[in-house]
Amino acid sequence: MSAEERKFAVEEVEAVEAPKRAFVEQAVEETAAEKLGRKRDYLDGFLAAQPAEAAPGEPGGDIYEAVVSALREIFDPEIPVNIYDLGLIYGVDVSPEGSVVVSMTLTTPHCPVAESMPAEVELRVEAVPGVRDAEVNLVWDPPWDPQKMSDDAKLELGML
Repeated sequence: MSAEERKFAVEEVEAVEAPKRAFVEQAVEETAAEKLGRKRDYLDGFLAAQPAEAAPGEPGGDIYEAVVSALREIFDPEIPVNIYDLGLIYGVDVSPEGSVVVSMTLTTPHCPVAESMPAEVELRVEAVPGVRDAEVNLVWDPPWDPQKMSDDAKLELGML
């Protein structure tokens, strides 16, 4: 737009008529049903909408949630809390083909189940319907600490 096209027309006036005032006596009488019909329900569309379907391998998806459920059934032998709520699972990645990679740690590198726990996780995850294969990556960085536990686990152990 050029400067010539952006010119404004200016009209000078002597006075502007004041807007009419509304008074309560002039209010339109309406029944409760009419008033309810006039009101707009702002949540109407929101409450009727269905959540978007999550892909099976994404959080909220069938396979992902089934893997997390399977991980919640594995308990640390020294601590009466499952390994998921204990914070030992750092990540669950599910590929579209059904391959699952679980990144996990242990409470300490010298944990007595250091050799058996990853194998148990792999077996349990492979048993989930829809999982083609599973791989468990044992990582030590970042190191585990009690702050990684869920509130449920902290409550179970009397830490809350």
